[in-house]
Amino acid sequence: MNFLELVKKRSSCRNYTSKEVSEEKIKIILEAARLAPSACNKQPWRFVVVKNDEIKKRLIKEGCLFGMDMDWATRASVIIVLGIEKSFITHKIAPKISKVDYPLIDLGIAGEHIVLQATELGLGSCWIGWIKPDVIGKIVSFKKQIKPLALITVGYPAESLEKEKKRFPIENITKFL
Repeated sequence: MNFLELVKKRSSCRNYTSKEVSEEKIKIILEAARLAPSACNKQPWRFVVVKNDEIKKRLIKEGCLFGMDMDWATRASVIIVLGIEKSFITHKIAPKISKVDYPLIDLGIAGEHIVLQATELGLGSCWIGWIKPDVIGKIVSFKKQIKPLALITVGYPAESLEKEKKRFPIENITKFL
């Protein structure tokens, strides 16, 4: 499939089968993330792949904020924790000058590589940003300087993800000069 077809196919999955994702596919997904571009090539992303059912349950029950039922996430074969390790110059000084938080952009690109690669491999995925970073960091034993920013579930979809995306028309979001 071409790139635009891949982007159209990618959708948030909230219903997974019990089929395990192979280590080979997980490594391909991580390789796609590893190859993402980053400001000054600092590669601030750090990932933890969680396959253990008890740890997945803790991430969702203890590490997610209140108000949303996310039990579905524990049924994903894998939960990938996305964290940022900020370096002094690129991630602390440069944003003060430019007012752009480069590590967030970098992690967003790497995370999108994860979900697109998962889609290309026939897997479903879903970003979860409704988290308690400090709790997540303790559960996965991140060093103090690494801040968790999101979880991505990955697994085999239990139902078709093929549906029309409700998006604004290009004219509503773009200005040509």
